[in-house]
Amino acid sequence: MRRASESRRHVGLLVVALLGVAALPALAQAPAGNGSEEWVGKLDGLETAPELDIAVLRQQLVERVKSRSEPVPGKRPPAVPQLLKLPQLVADIQFDEDAAVVLPVSYRMLGRIADTLYHPSMLGYKFLVVGHTASGGRRDHNLTLSQRRADVVREVLINTFKVSPKRLVSIGLGEEQLLDRAHPAAPVNARFHVMTVGKML
Repeated sequence: MRRASESRRHVGLLVVALLGVAALPALAQAPAGNGSEEWVGKLDGLETAPELDIAVLRQQLVERVKSRSEPVPGKRPPAVPQLLKLPQLVADIQFDEDAAVVLPVSYRMLGRIADTLYHPSMLGYKFLVVGHTASGGRRDHNLTLSQRRADVVREVLINTFKVSPKRLVSIGLGEEQLLDRAHPAAPVNARFHVMTVGKML
């Protein structure tokens, strides 16, 4: 009788464990904090779609870094000032140090971004994923790293969360457009932006 009771208990624990594993994808996509509505509000309200040629912008960023203009990070003018006026949200996505590998803890945040992009009022729009780094080390390395990370975020949203690739473009700004210019090395400068850049045609 005791063996049968223990056997039932083990089966019950196994079922609970399996249900927990099955729930992981749903947890990854569950909205955090105040839910997607708050972020939908941040991405809503695009009045005029900007004229953005991402390939040209990337080349301009490379040339800016090579020219070594304004060596003091906090005094550099914004590299792409037109982005500052776009509807946008800021996300803290964690990576392996000095690498473009998203840490598992950040998949919940990426799921929240995907939920926001799937909102009915957002389905007709295109978005720009913008990567940044804090100031430190070589500017050219930071620019390259931010581009690789922005590309990875885009790929995760497409491959894991099934956002249409036609709706997402990515660019890395490195340390060329700091979020906190007064503190160039602050971690906040390594956060990501998702910006509304136009309507789907």
